[in-house]
Amino acid sequence: MANSNNIEVPAAKQALDQMKYEVASQIGVTLNKGYNGNLSSKDAGRIGGSMTKKLVQMAQNQMANK
Repeated sequence: MANSNNIEVPAAKQALDQMKYEVASQIGVTLNKGYNGNLSSKDAGRIGGSMTKKLVQMAQNQMANK
C-alpha cells in the first residue's frame, strides 16, 4: 500500500507546515519546531481537522470564483 501522506507538490510542503503552526496557535496548542511526540492525539486531531476545514474552504472559494 502506498503512503497516502506524500505531498504531490513539493513547494506546498512549506505552506502546509506554516498553516500547521498558524492553526495550532489559533486553537491554543503549542508546537515545537521539529519533533512533537509529546502532542496528544486529541490535539493532533484538532490541528489536522482544522487544517482540512481550511483547505476545503479554500478549494470551495477557488471553485466558486471560476
